[in-house]
Amino acid sequence: MIAVTAATGHLGHLVVDSLLERGVAPEQVVAAVRTPARAADLAERGVVVREADYSRPETLGTALEGVDVVLLVSGSEVGQRVQQHANVVEAARAAGVRHLVYTSAPQATMSALVLAPEHKATEELIAASGLPATILRNGWYTENYVGNVEQARETGVVLGSVGDGRVASASRKDYAEAAAVVLAAANDDAAYEGGVHELSGDVAWDYPFLAATIAEIVGREVVYQDVTPEVHTQVLLDAGLDEGTAGFVVALDGNTRDGLLAATSGELARLIGRPTTPLAEGLRAAVGVTSAA
Repeated sequence: MIAVTAATGHLGHLVVDSLLERGVAPEQVVAAVRTPARAADLAERGVVVREADYSRPETLGTALEGVDVVLLVSGSEVGQRVQQHANVVEAARAAGVRHLVYTSAPQATMSALVLAPEHKATEELIAASGLPATILRNGWYTENYVGNVEQARETGVVLGSVGDGRVASASRKDYAEAAAVVLAAANDDAAYEGGVHELSGDVAWDYPFLAATIAEIVGREVVYQDVTPEVHTQVLLDAGLDEGTAGFVVALDGNTRDGLLAATSGELARLIGRPTTPLAEGLRAAVGVTSAA
């Protein structure tokens, strides 16, 4: 059996969809979720739904009972994730899971990316557990820019402090398909065991290109306005963000400016057997627009 954690989340649900599309029998897929009632649509399709709360270890052993391969989708609660992930890894080890797949971050063990430390710690605890594992270092999601689309629709401006930085984003569905490929193969044999895969989109685009792409979607002129990190921080504070969130956003822009999200390894396209979703197509799908405005 294959268990997908956080299966009611954006990525997890798409992974389950992709597994079913690839012909994995629904009764062989466990949707391990914090709130089973939210997985009613998956249950209706024959998927096994079990409660699994990263912060409640007592739910995890039962959720992984009889499971051969588990996808640990990284948690969303920054600052709590290492312990939460440790709970899942320990439960998987105790349940006799024979292959663990984890969604990490680009170059997690050596990157200065603001999000990297918790992923680095998780990769280390997975290695220490002795569980056969595959690490999927997911790059940036195109869907992360939906907020920029909505902002630009209103103001005609994409504002940031990324300088000439580039982003090799791909759609969440691309990353989900890659996970499903690995999970389905690992369920049959030892494929991908021990692998660390740096996944990203095929094209590294810059923010003027992002602005031009958004302009096509929203049907108005959109420009990219680059500001200093200090000005960016103040704009975010004036918009109502708290200091911690504003600092986090500006730090991510700094990471982009430093080229930490620009790598185009081609591994994602190779795993899914097709080119990654272009920025315009991914953004249109994310905001519910099927063609240029």
